[in-house]
Amino acid sequence: MTWSVYGSYLVIVVLIVLAPGPDTMVMLKNALSGGFRGGLLASLGIVTGNAVQGTAAALGLGVLIARSQPVFLALKWAGAAYLVFLGVQALRGAFRGSYAPVEEVQRRRGGGFRRFREGFLSNVTNPKVLVLFLSVLPQFLTAESTVGDSLLLAYTVAVLGGLWLLALLLFVHRVRTWLGRRRVRRTLDGVTGTALLGFGAALALES
Repeated sequence: MTWSVYGSYLVIVVLIVLAPGPDTMVMLKNALSGGFRGGLLASLGIVTGNAVQGTAAALGLGVLIARSQPVFLALKWAGAAYLVFLGVQALRGAFRGSYAPVEEVQRRRGGGFRRFREGFLSNVTNPKVLVLFLSVLPQFLTAESTVGDSLLLAYTVAVLGGLWLLALLLFVHRVRTWLGRRRVRRTLDGVTGTALLGFGAALALES
């Protein structure tokens, strides 16, 4: 693989990564409820899920999953249901409007695995991520390409996606005092929950 080919791939990946999606909403949900640590753990889960799907696509397992209708549909409905579940959680928080002070949230250490799990499952149960890998990667591979080339392209998505989530998380952390206001939190939880419900519905209805 030449540097020019990889450079072209980077341009496409950056555009894909910058587009808001379920991963962004899940990270924001956890950053709002768990502070910087909560958002970071969710982001690590998302990056891990992205790497798992990228590895499956690079090694050819993704094609088998995509072509197996029962498996693909099961993954699709599981992903849609999980996004809806997370959306309902966020909307319940907005409806209740009962939030701990930002300083107290930052001191919490519990629920770390749950936040990582939310990020991981929201990504790994989203078959659209796998389809993305299967549709984009082959365009930059040739008959001479190795498995290493495929893995490089796949992990590039995970790394750039993780860096973008980290940048968003740092911004959220800088304005954490403003985000700690009850009206702001309720609004953001409402927007995040609605967006997650929308992504879940779109995934379920997509043919």
